Amino acid sequence: MQKSSWGDAYTDYIPEVSLDMRGGYRIGSEYGSGRFTGDDLNIDINGYISPNFSYSFNHRIASSYYGEAAGFNATNWLTLTFETDNFAVTAGKDALLMGSFEYDAYDLDAYYEMNSPFYNDFDCWQWGISGAWYPAEDQELILQIANSPFSFGEPELFSYALGWRGGWEWYESYWTVNLWQYEEKSFTKSLNAGNRFYLGNFTIDVDLMTRFNDFKEDLSFTGILAPSYLFGEWGRLFAKVGYETGSTLFYGGGFEYFPLKENKNIRLHAAYTHNDYTVGDMFSIGLTWKMNLTKFLKPERK
Repeated sequence: MQKSSWGDAYTDYIPEVSLDMRGGYRIGSEYGSGRFTGDDLNIDINGYISPNFSYSFNHRIASSYYGEAAGFNATNWLTLTFETDNFAVTAGKDALLMGSFEYDAYDLDAYYEMNSPFYNDFDCWQWGISGAWYPAEDQELILQIANSPFSFGEPELFSYALGWRGGWEWYESYWTVNLWQYEEKSFTKSLNAGNRFYLGNFTIDVDLMTRFNDFKEDLSFTGILAPSYLFGEWGRLFAKVGYETGSTLFYGGGFEYFPLKENKNIRLHAAYTHNDYTVGDMFSIGLTWKMNLTKFLKPERK
């Protein structure tokens, strides 16, 4: 939630609370028949404790992809942030910092069968702390220390990340260097460069990711190209193709339609996806909606 201002000292303390859901009809070559299903139902809460302290919470109430999970295992993120004009510190459960626009997408905005094996298999939600410094407008340097995704209940294993996010009129960067500890003195290393280009109504994402324990022996690579075209406020045409080491190919495309002119809280989609590692080919049509539960509590600005 963005800080709202009716004057220099005003902060809106009423949180934004919403229910986010996506569901529809899917037919895939793995099963040879179609079915109606719900993908995810999440509760999302964002708000301010003071002008500098904000919090964010997202929890999976139900999910067909993640299965049943209890307690914090079903919590995507739960963070408290202290922020000034020059820096920010965030603590809690959050996504591990990693430079990739595919990886950075909210679950309900991602079509899972169109994503890389890394996106679908990586345990990104971890407890930790991060600090961000804003050296210039639209520039952010981030340092994160968190539990390792390979810890499996061993909190003495950690992950470390250094990232840079930058924004210009025609280009947006998201680059990181990562270390994920899998033994006491052993780390998986990762170099990642997320690149987003803006060409009028076209947006083109180019994600390049590498991972290795020993650079000469077990280097893996993921490359993704994802163009999209925005039709004003009412529609988006998108496509994606990617390759991951091991001869894994994934691709697809589709269309999203937003029937409400004033916001994008309702979205219809039709998408075709293919990958070589799970379901083969799949076609889906569906509905995504976001219900703002506290909008009526917000006073109108004058």
